[in-house]
Parts: sequence; C-alpha cells; structure tokens
Amino acid sequence: MGKGTIFDIKEFAVHDGPGIRVTVFFKGCPLRCNWCHNPEGLSFEPELMVEASSCIKCGKCHVECEHEECHGFDRCLKACPKGLISVMGRKVNSDDLVHELMEYRRFVEMNGGGITLSGGEPLAQPEFLLALLSQLKPIHTVIETSGYGSTDVFKKSVELSDLILFDIKHMDSDIHMKYTGVGNELIQKNLQVLMGSEKPFIARIPLIPNVNDTDENLGETAHVLSSAKNLIRVELLPYNPFAGAKYASVFKKYNPIFNVYQPIHAACEVFEAQGIQCKVL
Repeated sequence: MGKGTIFDIKEFAVHDGPGIRVTVFFKGCPLRCNWCHNPEGLSFEPELMVEASSCIKCGKCHVECEHEECHGFDRCLKACPKGLISVMGRKVNSDDLVHELMEYRRFVEMNGGGITLSGGEPLAQPEFLLALLSQLKPIHTVIETSGYGSTDVFKKSVELSDLILFDIKHMDSDIHMKYTGVGNELIQKNLQVLMGSEKPFIARIPLIPNVNDTDENLGETAHVLSSAKNLIRVELLPYNPFAGAKYASVFKKYNPIFNVYQPIHAACEVFEAQGIQCKVL
C-alpha cells in the first residue's frame, strides 16, 4: 500500500487515452511550466482554494473557529455564506483509492477505456504510483507524465502500465530550463528508455506561442521521435489563453513571459513528413 495526495478525479475523460476514462490527478509537480493551467496541482500538500472574484468581503471566514478540518488554514472553511472556500487536495492510501476507482470498472471497460494517472507529476509520488498501477490490474491504465523523475521508477511504471502519454516541452535544455525551471536531460533520457521499450506511447506537445511551436523545435522533436517503433502518434495541444484563470483562487500569480495572444503554429506537417501520425487536440 502506498500513500499519496491527489487533487481531482475526472469522470468521462475522452482525451486521456483510449475510450471513456477516469483520470486521477496527482498533486505536486517538480516543474514550474510558465504556462501551467493547473496551478492547484503544483504543491504537494492540500491547500486552500477561494473563489475570490465572487467574495462579498463579509469577513466571516476570518473569525476563529474550532472545526478540526479548519486547523492549519488561515480561515474557517464552513463560514462562507456563498460556499466559496474549499480545500484542494486530499491524502489517500492506494487501497482506498483503488476501491473507489473500481466502482468505475464496468463502465469504463464497456466503453473501451480505463484509468489514467495524471498530474501534477505522477513520477513525483513513486511509491503511490507503483502501488496504484499494480493494484488496478487488469484495468487498462495510462500514465501522463513529463518524464521528469527517477529512471528506475519510470522503467517500472512503463512495465506496469498499458500506455504512456509522454509530454515534451522543448528539445533545447536551456530554453526548457527558462520556461519550466528544470533542464531536459533526465526527460530526454527517459524518452529514450520509453522508445527502447515495446510499450506503446503517444507524444504530447503543449504548443506555446513562439516558445516551442517553431519549425526548428518541432522539426528536432520529429527527428528524435522518427526512430520510435512504438510511437502511436503525436498530439499537439494549443495553448489556452485563459490558462491563468485559476491562479488567484490558490493565492498564486500568473506571470507568463511569452505573448499569450500570439497565434499558435500547429504544424502537424512537420511530423507527417517523418512518417509520424499527428493530430491537434
């Protein structure tokens, strides 16, 4: 049994692997992508979430209370007259979560789906991840990962899962560092491990305007992926200009260092020229 922290379970997911799926979002990520649209998934701990835009400034939440579940936060979770305060994230052990997810088994299998483990970054909670993958068998399991994690853990995860969704941010390590806070050497190493396995995978590229959507970067990505025999396709995910909408609710500031309104260059033809199937989501 492993223990971990999650922040959401999404039902009826249709873009996280084959069929209709249930996606579990792990809480916590070692990357700080400048375009991240899930700021509530960055911290590894449960945190306060407040819909500040609808707050009427009544002050009731700041009155001291004795509710046990409010301890550790700077306000009462129950006092808001509009119900705008919640805790994002919960700690759970793998046994309990698997029991919860098994309730979906019949439905997802009838619809050609399964369970997808996403984040945050699943590799950042290795014991929890591997326990879930083992205990969820024989349900079809998918991991969506940045590839930034222990290579030993990554290898075990690949072996236990049925499909990998591998996110690729940028091929240049310096640019990768600038926009995500980490270099890409470990990611590229794990990508090679994946390409050397027989596990089917889909490469996903979040397209960020004038950051990684250039023909040069996409061409280099296509060149590296062209030798993979187990690559199903490349999926391009255009940047959403509303990505910063949730930051204030978790007391973070959205500060993109790129032009969020610049048109996206979704060049599937760069991959198709290398014989790689490509689609824009």
